[in-house]
Amino acid sequence: MLDHPSAPVRIPMKTNAARILEQQGIPYELLNYEVDPSDLTAERAAEKLGLPHQQVFKTLVARGDRSGICLAVIPANAILDLRALAKMSDNKKVETVSLKEVQPLTGYIRGGVTAIGCKKPYPVFIDISATQFDTIAVSAGKRGHMLMISPTTYQIVVQGTIGAITSHDLDKA
Repeated sequence: MLDHPSAPVRIPMKTNAARILEQQGIPYELLNYEVDPSDLTAERAAEKLGLPHQQVFKTLVARGDRSGICLAVIPANAILDLRALAKMSDNKKVETVSLKEVQPLTGYIRGGVTAIGCKKPYPVFIDISATQFDTIAVSAGKRGHMLMISPTTYQIVVQGTIGAITSHDLDKA
């Protein structure tokens, strides 16, 4: 007679980003949450994970007039400061790309964009606020999956540049 557990065991799905970290021997924790397709905001992800908005980071795709595509990694409760990103990325002007361009450029869909394992190695700019935490949550490359990782380790993995690239939305803080 076979033993059957009384409840199904749910094994977290490994994403490509998680596999990349494992291959490099980089410590991380994979977090999962239920996705609401009508609300893919980073704020909602933070709430579902029980983390402060400031500790959960979203990855935005932008295009500079000189350097082309780059990624901006900013807190869930912040707004990307396009002028600050332009200055940091040696551009005169930077704009976020249209939603229809996100997947062809990165290989990821909205709500699952991560700088780890993009189609191409784009320059990554991480808001300085990440450094106030021992760990931050960033997308694992699939909706409903986040990586908890040291901001210093994350910066090294994505070869990111840290600087002030946000203005905080105080209504959501």
